[in-house]
Amino acid sequence: MNDLILEVIATSVADAVLAQEHGADRLELISGIMEGGVTPSIGLIEKVLRTVTIPVHVMVRPHANSFCYDEDDLAVMVRDIERIRELGAAGVVLGALTSDKRLDTSALQMLLREMGQTAVIFHRAFDELEDQLSALLELASYPVIKGVLTSGGMPSVLDARAEIQALMKQSMSLPIEIMAGSGLSVASLDEFISQTDVTQVHMGTGVRINGHALAPIDPNKVRAAAAITAKYK
Repeated sequence: MNDLILEVIATSVADAVLAQEHGADRLELISGIMEGGVTPSIGLIEKVLRTVTIPVHVMVRPHANSFCYDEDDLAVMVRDIERIRELGAAGVVLGALTSDKRLDTSALQMLLREMGQTAVIFHRAFDELEDQLSALLELASYPVIKGVLTSGGMPSVLDARAEIQALMKQSMSLPIEIMAGSGLSVASLDEFISQTDVTQVHMGTGVRINGHALAPIDPNKVRAAAAITAKYK
């Protein structure tokens, strides 16, 4: 197994600092956590990147209406990617689907052309796809896409152990990583990792006070999660 990465959602500078101080390996920086994440402001991105030293992946999602984007949405996304790259983020988190729940390869290729060498994670739009294994093969054909964030198509990844295992098995022969997220808690983390052999885990409400999405990050929970993932490094 590769060293296991603990990624923590940050929605503010305070979140970013707490997550780094207490053991997160990487941040996913978003706004609109209750909506599944949208693009944070340029000011927030800039301040977080100046404040922390661990890698920061920034969400690029212009609205939470759907994962289908028109020409204007894509123009906004292109400009956001340009600024995020200029600011020096380690990666961008994005995704695009057609109305019939397939990969929007035309939109995806347009966005990926803007990435240069900046890493891309395909976000949980992946969970709306009908055929995830085929989609994983297609996403892996783009060298800049380094990973997929997924709950295995379920609201909680804890109910998708078999699906995650299947994705992990397929990813072993591909240049792409599976990052499991949605529904993970400190209490469930160790067993989930040992059962699925995931190499990246993504935590949001699971490391916040009282498990509330809008509550601050709980340093004790981040430390506990980091201690668990450290066993797999």
